[in-house]
Amino acid sequence: MKRSTIAKIFTAAAVGALALSTAPTAKAIDFGCSNANLRGTFAYTVTGSFVATPPGIGPSAEAGSQTFDGNGNTTVTGMSNTNGIPMPAAETGTYTVNSDCTGTFMLQVGPYTSHYFFVISNNGNLYQAVCLDSVGVFTRIGRRLFPDREF
Repeated sequence: MKRSTIAKIFTAAAVGALALSTAPTAKAIDFGCSNANLRGTFAYTVTGSFVATPPGIGPSAEAGSQTFDGNGNTTVTGMSNTNGIPMPAAETGTYTVNSDCTGTFMLQVGPYTSHYFFVISNNGNLYQAVCLDSVGVFTRIGRRLFPDREF
């Protein structure tokens, strides 16, 4: 190889190494979200299945409305159907929104507390959540009922 070709290869390698060494590390982005970004009434659905309970409980689904007050409190009104048995859903709970628009909420379901991880999207008009409890596998999606209203 010619000396200029070798120099070009080393220069390209050095530039590539420098670029890779200064690449940003994976971390949460601060979007400036807070509890106030999750405010209003959302139509929601929950689907999943109980997995760590006595046999026969099985699949479950729920639909209703969930209201977030912008200060960390939430209420739920809806209907659930677990293994073919419909029941009303009336729950209260609390939530916390992180600056990267993720968060957690807890709902009091009878004598039990369910825990969810969520992410807010679509300018605060949508949340998507997954249940963190070991008794079941559930996803929850909520869309703001009145997305064009200012909050």
